[in-house]
Amino acid sequence: MDSITHIVLGATLGEVLAGRKLGKKAMVLGAVAQSLPDIDFVASFWLDTSRDICAHRGVTHSFLFLFVMAPLLAWAAGRLYPRSGMSRGAWTFFFGSQLFVHIFLDAFNAYGTAWFEPFSHYRISFQALFVADPFYSCWLAISFVALLILRRDHPARRRWARWGLILSSAYLCYCCWNKWLIDGVVKKDMERQHIHYTRYFTTPTPLNSWLWYVVAEDTTGFYTGYHSIFDRRPEPSYRFFPRNDSLLAPLRSREDVQNLLRFAQGYYTVEQWKDSVLVFNVLRFGEMKGWEDPKAHFVFHYFLLDLGGNAVIVQRGRFKGWSGQTVWAFIRRVRGN
Repeated sequence: MDSITHIVLGATLGEVLAGRKLGKKAMVLGAVAQSLPDIDFVASFWLDTSRDICAHRGVTHSFLFLFVMAPLLAWAAGRLYPRSGMSRGAWTFFFGSQLFVHIFLDAFNAYGTAWFEPFSHYRISFQALFVADPFYSCWLAISFVALLILRRDHPARRRWARWGLILSSAYLCYCCWNKWLIDGVVKKDMERQHIHYTRYFTTPTPLNSWLWYVVAEDTTGFYTGYHSIFDRRPEPSYRFFPRNDSLLAPLRSREDVQNLLRFAQGYYTVEQWKDSVLVFNVLRFGEMKGWEDPKAHFVFHYFLLDLGGNAVIVQRGRFKGWSGQTVWAFIRRVRGN
């Protein structure tokens, strides 16, 4: 999730876990602990792009990191706040809960979370929640503001914190329900259109849980499309993208290409853009305005020959070219065809 969500979530959870003993310090410590796994961003200062995308949400989002850091943070907090009334076990539970919630929640996004690093590179990705969803975060933000305003001994503090956590968790369950509905629709549509696939995935489009991006793989490439839970007409059209492995063959032995293949988890295509620009697309992150523009490029695209053009690789295309017209087209597509 985005950093603001982790901060308000950590602060709200901190109030529930230790607010009575620590006061508002529980919010501060909770926000810091909840944000700690994202310290992996510093790796981007010395890693090249292909290694950085594999390092992000890697070992700092693993169970090993949780089991090592929780007792270390507990020890440090015990030394820093010896009169807090918190035992070593209580501190360990506090920090362990914050770290676990962070890596658990991140697994609901498309990027994937490496719970089992460094023993396995396999990434967990439930693909049920967009990385920044205001309908998830707003409840936590409201609770966060209330907790900042209320004095530390106010009897309503825990009630505000609990409701923020309950409502955000209810929305997460709602997202999972929407995904289950969309998956059922996708399977029926693929069958009706005689599209044969070996595997598929669905993932929410930006900032919502109603319009979903669909990718289905066959032996030579991928079908992509969009479904809204409000669609009234079945069988939306799908576009086909060939994988084009032949274009990648001369470069496959390169280290950056191997990293990209690992990161893509098999969901990739290679394209020749104009001026002989060779591009590696990772399909897991959707298309730029794909619901509006049938010729839209994929959000994640890596230039295989011009390596200097690969900064800010994941997010550079997510909102590129958006305008007021784009927003209205997006809203109309969310509302259903």
